[in-house]
Amino acid sequence: MQVNDRRKLRNRDVSFTAMGLGCAQMGSLYRWTSYQESLGAFDAAWDAGIRYFDTAPFYGYTRSERRLGTMLTEHERGDYVVSTKVGRVMVPDETVGPEEDTYVQPLPFRPVYDYTYDAILKSFESSQQRLGVLKPDILYVHDIGRVTHGDRHEHYWQQLTKGGGFKALGELRAAGQIKAVGLGVNEWQAVWDAMDEFDIDAAMLAGRYTLIEQESLKLLDRAEKAGVGIVVAGAFNSGLLAGNRKFNYADAPAELLARVSEVEAACAAEGVSMQAAALNFPLLHPAVVTVVSGARNAEQLKANIAWMQEQIPSSVWKALKDKGVIADGAPIGA
Repeated sequence: MQVNDRRKLRNRDVSFTAMGLGCAQMGSLYRWTSYQESLGAFDAAWDAGIRYFDTAPFYGYTRSERRLGTMLTEHERGDYVVSTKVGRVMVPDETVGPEEDTYVQPLPFRPVYDYTYDAILKSFESSQQRLGVLKPDILYVHDIGRVTHGDRHEHYWQQLTKGGGFKALGELRAAGQIKAVGLGVNEWQAVWDAMDEFDIDAAMLAGRYTLIEQESLKLLDRAEKAGVGIVVAGAFNSGLLAGNRKFNYADAPAELLARVSEVEAACAAEGVSMQAAALNFPLLHPAVVTVVSGARNAEQLKANIAWMQEQIPSSVWKALKDKGVIADGAPIGA
């Protein structure tokens, strides 16, 4: 798969490159990342033909949007697709510490969950200013679901439904301020529920459709029928499929590590890297429009590009399916 191959949303005029750049690390996720490192990752992506970029106010407490906007606005507006997110209002706060929510040296703006009509519009306007882009292509509702919010889930879900959050998204889309709306979540069930409530166009799903986790397959099948594009993030499952021992940002259990070893061995037997298989597997499903890859610097991004563009023989997918790694019903190509 070439990273600059194109896939389009069925119902909206938005076209994605097969690989997108996820910009959480521009917000110094886990460790400080300099502007020059971030620019290196961006330039490597641009030079390779990647034209989809995703960010959020939450990343670095607005730092990612500010950095990405500076980079994007050096280019013609029609040459790229950019998405950002709503669901948190960033409130000035002098008590923000040197590390918050795994971001190092975040800017002094505290995230406050709010999915109401007014909050969606306020968050959107603030993102316009930080990005320097009046009409971002896609607006995702960020981090909503029962696992994320626990016993507060119903409260926040009501803000989206009865409190006008979805209404605000619909109005922005109808007015041409954005082209597409959706969810950006770690919980596929939230996307399923949203499809029952509102006409979403896309969903960014992090870590839930990968070589070692395909419980969300029924969502992808439903999305394909409805014309809802799935943007896959976290294809490495917190890095577990890239060679580390983390899963969902925690230490991986022994049985999962054993499964990953099996995947790695099956790939190696076919002369393919596990990382290449991990990045290419989601794109076998027709609902998936792009795989978003995070990178801290040019070196990391170039490695991801090389993995994406490895030649993957169909025998790899068959071998993984025979071992039960790939679920029954998951597309594996011709």
